[in-house]
Amino acid sequence: MSNDSRIIVPHGGYQNLKAFQMAEIVYDGTVKFCDRFINIKSRTHDQMVQAARSGKQNIAEGSMASGTSKKIELKLIGIARASLEELLLDYKDYLRQHKLLLWSKDDPRVIDIRKIASFYNRSYKSYKTYLEEVSDEVAANTLVCIIHQTNYLLDQLLRQLEQNFLKEGGFTERLFNARNKSRGKK
Repeated sequence: MSNDSRIIVPHGGYQNLKAFQMAEIVYDGTVKFCDRFINIKSRTHDQMVQAARSGKQNIAEGSMASGTSKKIELKLIGIARASLEELLLDYKDYLRQHKLLLWSKDDPRVIDIRKIASFYNRSYKSYKTYLEEVSDEVAANTLVCIIHQTNYLLDQLLRQLEQNFLKEGGFTERLFNARNKSRGKK
């Protein structure tokens, strides 16, 4: 167990997670993409926006729940990852169904887009020209690239959370240990 004797350990801080920052870009970009290229009355429009939203919101919810449940945190981060995988397939389907090219990971355009993520203050504005001022092919491929990067970050986060849980335990263990320690003082 960690040296922190508190039962509810510090939690939250999701705004500082790179995975959350990228998921927010995915959400904003997806809303813009769907509004530009997919009929707003289409079920696909709603499903893509909801998958992107789920990716972002579940990271936040998992982070906030982590103080009292590592299990819920792991589950919600996993749901965020699954939602973004679903969204990734939607973009690939869009490209295929519209007979547009899915860029390879070695395409110079993909390499340029990947470099943007290394900017310290990455935000939607960093990608705006790739998402708003271009064709559907460019916008969809940009979002495919950003989703891949976000999924990589979520995979890393899940591994880190798993290791932290194995090393430090969770809320129930802290409750048990605190109660035993309290009983031992009497």
